[in-house]
Amino acid sequence: MIRNATMADIKAIHTLLSHFAAQGKLLGRALSSLYDQLRDFKVWVSDEDGGPEAGILAGSAALHVCWENLAEIRSLAVLEGFQGQDIGTGLVRACLAEAEALGISQVFTLTYQPGFFKKMGFREIDKNELPHKVWSDCINCPKFPDCNEIALIWEP
Repeated sequence: MIRNATMADIKAIHTLLSHFAAQGKLLGRALSSLYDQLRDFKVWVSDEDGGPEAGILAGSAALHVCWENLAEIRSLAVLEGFQGQDIGTGLVRACLAEAEALGISQVFTLTYQPGFFKKMGFREIDKNELPHKVWSDCINCPKFPDCNEIALIWEP
């Protein structure tokens, strides 16, 4: 089930993102940053109707509005045991639907997994095509200024 994140989800989101950040697969987020950006996040929670995996927060993604007509999909992560079930695809689609509802026609991502996003209709772009404003978070990144993430953009 995909839904908007709540305050009760923040620590689980932090744990999920930290897990993949430790593997170098995405950039981690500080707990305080997650609280600040709560409204950006969508989560996938396993069916809460019983079973051993009921109620597990197994996926997250955020749609972060950057500028007048530009947003970023960030913090996309799905626990290993839940991968291959279209959870990541569903989370990205939910973010893209929200962007469309907000009237945002360009959504980009910076990722180490470009193939996943290309399958969803994103195309690779040069990072220099993005406005300087999107780099405000990069200053605190341990990989700055030698970022090796791939930039992709979605334009319906």
